[in-house]
Amino acid sequence: MGYGEESLKMHEKWHGKIETKVRVPIESRQDLSLAYTPGVAQPCLEIHDDVEKSFELTRRWNTVAVITDGTAVLGLGDIGPEAGMPVMEGKAALFKEFGDVDAFPICIKSKDTEDIIRTIELISGSFGGINLEDISAPRCFEVETRLKKDLDIPVFHDDQHGTAIVTAAALKNALKLAGKKAEDIKVVINGAGAAGIAIAKFLLAYGVKDIIMCASHGILCEGDPKLNAAKQEIVKITNLSHLKGTLADAMKGADVFVGVSVANCVTKDMVRSMAEKPILFTCANPIPEILPDDAKEAGAFLVGTGSSIYPNQINNVLVFPGLFRGALDARANTVNIEMMIAAADAIADCVPADKLALDYILPVAWNKDAHKAVAKAVYEAAEKTGVSKLK
Repeated sequence: MGYGEESLKMHEKWHGKIETKVRVPIESRQDLSLAYTPGVAQPCLEIHDDVEKSFELTRRWNTVAVITDGTAVLGLGDIGPEAGMPVMEGKAALFKEFGDVDAFPICIKSKDTEDIIRTIELISGSFGGINLEDISAPRCFEVETRLKKDLDIPVFHDDQHGTAIVTAAALKNALKLAGKKAEDIKVVINGAGAAGIAIAKFLLAYGVKDIIMCASHGILCEGDPKLNAAKQEIVKITNLSHLKGTLADAMKGADVFVGVSVANCVTKDMVRSMAEKPILFTCANPIPEILPDDAKEAGAFLVGTGSSIYPNQINNVLVFPGLFRGALDARANTVNIEMMIAAADAIADCVPADKLALDYILPVAWNKDAHKAVAKAVYEAAEKTGVSKLK
């Protein structure tokens, strides 16, 4: 039986992957009076006088809203908010299992950017952080930008930054094996949606200097009037040689290929045209841009994918539980670039130098030590950069 059929059977059995749990005794008049009325009035008044006490007197300090509009769910596209709920529940389960963070799936029944932003703003007082998920580009960019500006809690779009962080961690270790440096390589990214653009920006912050972005119509180049606002922004800092042409043209002489695009768009000839010891991260799901065996047959030095059925799975589950754990513990008011770089380094460093291998560049997703390492690194970066609200 395939994973889809088996998963459907289990979902029918589970009737949901998460539930709430009462953390206090309610077994007597005394218990009721303390947990609820009349005693509960006092913490209410304390929070009324100082809203920051909501992090001390309620569970807000440990809660994250996992929010989608259902427009870009996994590889399924715009399937609607209700159909996105199994993914959001799964995300909430991973938050709890790997970060001990209480996460709540919230599926908004609107595709209107202003509706989404306003809804999140209105409910933000109930949460310590906001994790945006499966919101299509370019809407997702404005939603995140506006919320990061307006809210005083961490806002993180996992499809963008979680993917970028784990990709950078994978690249750091892959380059160690290849004997190359980030500042010397040429990287081609195929797919200029939320993930691709975020990966490009993050890799530039991570030390890569030469990046070429490609989309379905070929290489993205400054001056193309067909590009949306997000693409117009990214071409100002990528493809500095103003190369034009197809994906095949871009891949000639490239050291690294990162695919967040579609199945089977890379050929063996494209791999053969790359630089010595080419690294390919083919993360399209469920079928990668080129199958690992085909890529290796064509000369690939190292291959990572987005799938759990191949070695070197590049999975953002390594990022968000630990990142939010660290951000919540630090009472951070944002997630900044320094916190994200710290997360990438922590993930990469979880693979000891003597264990690093062509089929082992990242820790497995269920490695709880890796999540703890990310949390610690993010906490320390939040403190160091002054975004922690702890006194």
